[in-house]
This record gives sequence, C-alpha cells and structure tokens, in this order.
Amino acid sequence: MKRPSVGSIPLCFLVTIYLLVTLNLPFFDDAFRVFGGFHASFYGFALAIALLVAAGLVLLSARYVIKPALVFIILAGAVASYFTGTFGIIIDKEMLRNVAVTTPQEAGHLVTLPFLLHVLLFGILPSVLVILVRVRHRPFLKMLVANTVVVTLLLLGCLGLVLANYSGISSNIRQHRDMMAKLTPFSPITSAISLGVSVYRDAGVVRAPIGLDARLGPVIAKSDKPFITVIIAGETARAMNFSLNGYARQTNPELKALGVVSFTQTTSCGTATAVSLPCMFSVYKKTEYTDRKARSTDTLMDVLHRAGIESVWWDNNTGSKGIADLVSFASMTRQKDSIFCHDGECLDEIFLGELDRKLAAVTTNTTIVLHQAGSHGPAYFQRYPELFRRFTPDCRTAQLSDCSNEEIVNAYDNTILYTDHNLAEVIKLLKKHEATVNGAMIYMSDHGESLGESGLYLHGAPYMFAPVQQTHVPFITWFSDSYTEVTELNLGCVKGIADAPASHDNLFHTVLGMMDVETNVYDRSLDVLAPCRSQVSAAS
Repeated sequence: MKRPSVGSIPLCFLVTIYLLVTLNLPFFDDAFRVFGGFHASFYGFALAIALLVAAGLVLLSARYVIKPALVFIILAGAVASYFTGTFGIIIDKEMLRNVAVTTPQEAGHLVTLPFLLHVLLFGILPSVLVILVRVRHRPFLKMLVANTVVVTLLLLGCLGLVLANYSGISSNIRQHRDMMAKLTPFSPITSAISLGVSVYRDAGVVRAPIGLDARLGPVIAKSDKPFITVIIAGETARAMNFSLNGYARQTNPELKALGVVSFTQTTSCGTATAVSLPCMFSVYKKTEYTDRKARSTDTLMDVLHRAGIESVWWDNNTGSKGIADLVSFASMTRQKDSIFCHDGECLDEIFLGELDRKLAAVTTNTTIVLHQAGSHGPAYFQRYPELFRRFTPDCRTAQLSDCSNEEIVNAYDNTILYTDHNLAEVIKLLKKHEATVNGAMIYMSDHGESLGESGLYLHGAPYMFAPVQQTHVPFITWFSDSYTEVTELNLGCVKGIADAPASHDNLFHTVLGMMDVETNVYDRSLDVLAPCRSQVSAAS
C-alpha cells in the first residue's frame, strides 16, 4: 500500500492546526476569559497566534529536518499540555530548573497512567502519523524561495492582525503575561533554551567567600554550654493551613502546646525549591537574588562554619541545591533499611533518632539543618503515616484529578499535622538535652502550594503571577529557657512582632543573630529577633 504524501508546507499547516486545537485548549480558554469573550480582538489574537506558529514551523520545513522537528514539537506539546491542563502549571525557566534537580522518586508521582495515556494519544500516535507520511520536497533553491515567501506572508498577516487590534491585544498581553506562558509547547521550549543558555554561561562560576571576618560574639562566649540552632527547612507548606496562623482546623495542636512563636505574614523568595531554598540561605534579598549570584557566593552555612560553628545539613528531599557543598552533608533517603523509608522516600521522622544522638554527643556550637520532604505533592498521602491520617476521606493517589477537592485538602492538611508533630518532637529533644545545650529552633518553608484555587494545583507558578497560596509561607521559632536567659531574648517582645511582615530575606541574618556571629555581612535590620534582645552582640 502506497503511503499518503503531503507537501512540506501543507504538513506544517496541518500540525499547526493540531497543536492549537488539540494541545492548547487551556491557552485559548485563558485568552477567551482575558479578552472577555468572542470579540474582534480575541479573533484577531487567535488568528495572529496561528499564523505565527505556522511561520515558525514552515521555517523548519526542509528535508531531513522537518520530521524530527515536528515529532519533537508534538511530543513536547503533549507532555506540556498534560501538566498545564491538569494542574494549571506554567512551564517556565524556573519550573524547568526545578525539574532538572528533582529525584526519580519525586518525578515518579507525576508519571501516572493518565499521563502516559495522554502522551500516547496526543503525542506518540500523531508523531507516528508524521513519521509514516511521505513528505514532498521541492529542490533546495525552490524550497528556499517558497518557504521565504510563505513565512513572509504569514508574518505580514500576523502583524496586520495585531495592528488592526492593537489596543485590545497589547493591553491584554501586558496585563496577563502568564497567558502567553501557556502557549504549548513554544513557551516551554523557549524557556528550556533560556535555561540552557544560563547553565552554559554560568558553568565556570566560582564561589566567592563572604564574611571573612566572621567570629563568635561575647554572648555565646560567656555561656558554659554550646549553642545549638536547628533550622528546619520546610517543603511546600503554606501558611494559611497552619492553625497557628488562624486556620480553622487544628493542624498544629502540638506546637500550640509548646509555646512557639509563628510569624504570620511571611512571604517566600520563589515558588519552587530550586529558587526558594538557595535564596533562603543566601545573603541576597529577593529583589537582588539570581541563581548566578547564589552559586557564586558563600551561603549562610559557609559563614557559620567560618565563625567556628559546626554546620551540618541533613536532607530528606532532593539535596541542598549547592547550599551545603562546603559543609557536612548527609542524605537520609540513603538509609534504605530504616522503618521510615520505602521505595526511595522517607518520612520526616527519620531525622529524630539522628538528632537525639547528635544532641547527646555535641560539644561545640552547632547549626543543624533538617531539609524536610514536608508536604510535597501530588502524592500528599505518602508524606504522613497512618497515625496522622486524621482528616478523611483523604486523596490516596498522586492523580489529583481522581480526587475531590475535599479529599485533596484533607490529605494536604494531614501533611501539615505530621509536620506539626515533627517540629514538636525536635523541640522536645532540645528540651531533653537542655542541661548540656542552649537550644533553639527555627522553621521556614520554601514555598506554598495551590490546592485547586482558580484551577491551579501544586506550585512553581511564575512569581509575578503566583497566587498567595504559593508565596505565603509558615515561619516558626522556639527557644529554650537557657537560650533566652543567656541571650536575654524577650519572648513577649517576639510575640508582639509576630504579625509584622517577614520574608525569606530574614533567615540569613536572623540565624547569624541567633548564633551570635559578628560579621560585616550581618544586617541587623533583617534580623527579626534583634529588637527583642536586651543585650545585643557586637554583630549589630
């Protein structure tokens, strides 16, 4: 049987129609809402996008190029359209950066049967058709002329449509830039190229030291017991689901009983771990932060270590993102024989036994970071044991579309309840060893999470468009009696400022203040506890 044939330019037009009609429903649905319905500017915008996409594909319509290019675009579009359509995710540069550092176990929660079926139906099968069809090509020079003419006409048509509807199109694009980020797969491909350029450009970055003058201050020096600060780096916890912050459900019963202080108005530096975590531990404020700056500058852990403080990072997530490259690091997920681990993932209780042993043996001033698995989705049900399955019915699958909103929220709230327990257990261990250490705990999550609000799920939205659910994060502190006595920290004062605005910008300087580190990189104005110390070290 003779294979059907088609000209290279008509094939590009057919693929354009397929991409826009089949894989870009979320994009056009968003555009329909933004443009306010079937107005002339909406039709002009939609047709202009079609002509622009067609022009881009025709540029690729050369022998030996067209089929691989179209297959790649269709497959990329199928993958991107699944996550955009199912979770409302925008696949931008930072989202791809986050994907690049994820683990196979974490990624496995997203590679579900519905995902595979979607890719099969909307990616693989259309790609097979493109591969099987016989493409008619003109001789090279004629192809060059024809493609140039067609691309020129398409671009002129696109420009004419934009100019004819300029006021409507330009104003809507300016006000809703996230809309264009949903154009599949062209926005993700552009983002991937941008990320690749950044990685290549930054490949030779060398970390520059900061805080070369770092030393311990007089407060810590006068103590006959070492100072221990446990920093708990939370994962995907949103502040609005903490009962400490006013949530109707009692998701923090244990912490409430321990007298912690919750800073209720705290915002994150980013909406994904790959951005937020390095930003949290960097000297740069959110307005100054870039990935290149973070990778080329010492972190909080390095400055603490330089001051003579033992710096330890224990990880139950996807690594420290370069933060702990120069200090002691241990991955909890490698403890495959632990009762808390299964299929390469561990519950956060795995930290507690190690922390108990560490506190019993510590003889020097120490900062310990516990990087949690926390509330990372979509498999929320795997983040807590059966004992903490309090809110039911809870979603018991990573395929959130199979669950009701109530089940999703119940599962997520169970993860917060379990985090509450783990933080409380850390505090109890610090209390247990109070005879030998001055203990303090500080908890801050890297970003929040969308649970279906406005059709969005998970996290990673571009920050300028991100909903408050992804940027409002919990920030909790606790101090032992011996710690407050030595540092003369006024807890009443701390509670009095707990509703003041705070952010990831504060972590670096607050921890330096807590550990009484004197250095020129310390900024007292960013240390949230500084106003509440009766005796302030020379670090100020």
